[in-house]
Amino acid sequence: MTGGILWLSLILLLISSITRRPMISGSGWLLLGAYWLMEAWHYTSIKDYFNVMVVVGAAAISFSFCWRILSGGMSDTAEWISMAAAICGLLYFPFAEVQSLSEILIRCTTLLTFWLLAGLNVPVSMESWNLLALNGRSVEIVLACTAIESIALFAGVILSVRAPRARRLGAVILSTATIYTLNIGRNAFVLLAYGEEWFGQDSFYLAHNVIAKVGSTLALLLIAYIVFAILPELLVLIDDLFAELRASRRPEV
Repeated sequence: MTGGILWLSLILLLISSITRRPMISGSGWLLLGAYWLMEAWHYTSIKDYFNVMVVVGAAAISFSFCWRILSGGMSDTAEWISMAAAICGLLYFPFAEVQSLSEILIRCTTLLTFWLLAGLNVPVSMESWNLLALNGRSVEIVLACTAIESIALFAGVILSVRAPRARRLGAVILSTATIYTLNIGRNAFVLLAYGEEWFGQDSFYLAHNVIAKVGSTLALLLIAYIVFAILPELLVLIDDLFAELRASRRPEV
């Protein structure tokens, strides 16, 4: 049931960005918010309270956009954010929801990480289709290790901008290829640090949860800066969106 609600919400958002119908867009955001709330129930059942907060926040944002669009109409920024959400979702959720697609992406990422390390003469072994080992220490490659979330986010935001096709495609190719390539390096770094115990007993935690996360954040900020330079229209849309959000909080007199 949750899958049906998800796909229907994304389709409605995509249609609304083309037809500019507030009712269709509002319905899409409403269903998307309902999907996130159902995900919150799932995470609560497995006591993953961090993700509970994340999806509840996503639900609140979805309901907020629903209310703003239904009450204020379909502005240019509402059209853009609806299309961006639809494209991001249509790029990401097939991999998150369809196991065969997820396995293909994970397998490809595992192989590329293995080839990178092997090419550097690191004695890495591939114990399974998604399991790499070094010096008897294994690291499992999961969907989060493929950077599909960041790739879908950048691609969706960029492709939804009204700008010359050549610049949009250039920005998409540059950003997504860079993200995926750097992510292969990130995976290799984590396995090296863990397998060689660069930071002692806490090598995996420090490499994966601290150094790699900080490095990934800085890399994404740099990539975003380059994308803004290629597509200044995107920066204008983001500024307009925040302006609308600020204006909606002002009390009426």
